[in-house]
Amino acid sequence: MKLFQIIILVVLTTSCEYFKTPKEPEAIARVGNDYLYKEDILNLIPKETSKNDSIAIIKAYIDRWATQKLLYKGAEINLSKDKTVEFDALIQQYKVDLYTKAYIEELVIRKIDTIITEEEIKQYYEKNKDFFKNSSELVKLRYINLVKENPKFEKIKAKFTSFASKDKKELEELSIQFKSYAFNDSVWVDVNQIYEKLPFINLENKQQYLSDGINYQYPDSSTVWLVKVKQVLPKNSTAPLQFLRPTIKQVIINNRKLELINTIEKEITNDAIKNNKYEIYK
Repeated sequence: MKLFQIIILVVLTTSCEYFKTPKEPEAIARVGNDYLYKEDILNLIPKETSKNDSIAIIKAYIDRWATQKLLYKGAEINLSKDKTVEFDALIQQYKVDLYTKAYIEELVIRKIDTIITEEEIKQYYEKNKDFFKNSSELVKLRYINLVKENPKFEKIKAKFTSFASKDKKELEELSIQFKSYAFNDSVWVDVNQIYEKLPFINLENKQQYLSDGINYQYPDSSTVWLVKVKQVLPKNSTAPLQFLRPTIKQVIINNRKLELINTIEKEITNDAIKNNKYEIYK
């Protein structure tokens, strides 16, 4: 009964904007010499949670806290000495790894140069392009999907086929009428994205609808697709620089990070030796 009253009090307290912390923390559960305090669960309940759900959440949290404490105490008593020594070493090493990783990341963020020139990207590509094989076909195309009854269909089709600068601009002005469209046919797109955007194309029929230079329309139940394929790059070809540019930029940055980490570690070690904070006894 007392636990239920505490839970109700906590639920009511957490629903308020302002809570005055008592001078002495009030315990709501105990396992051995460990206590769970009311302040430990003040932010546990999301806003707008019903009273019944709040009670269930808090009760489950208390039960889980108690179970973990009991299991931990049981482990301390029953695990072998060798096992506890092993775990303590792992915990200490994890703490060291966690701290040093966070510290190195902070230093890298402060020092790393993230500006990458186009020349650096091109040089990296030329040096490594034999390793950049596309795992699936890449396609350059444009398309429009619009309802069959569109009164400007013939005009739209003519401008789509021509696709001069003026025509493209007019199509963009009319795009609110389209169910979907893509006009940037100078960008390479993975064929798997084509399957998502143009659902009538699939693995079995892609040769029919994805070939260099073809221009066609495809009707479905209520719409018509206008499609112009500019170019298809076969699977396992050398991927074009345009397609790889974001990946190469990230690779260059990652390489810089690794080099910077090695430099930082050497500088820290050398400074420690210089300042007599680190020495190896012979």
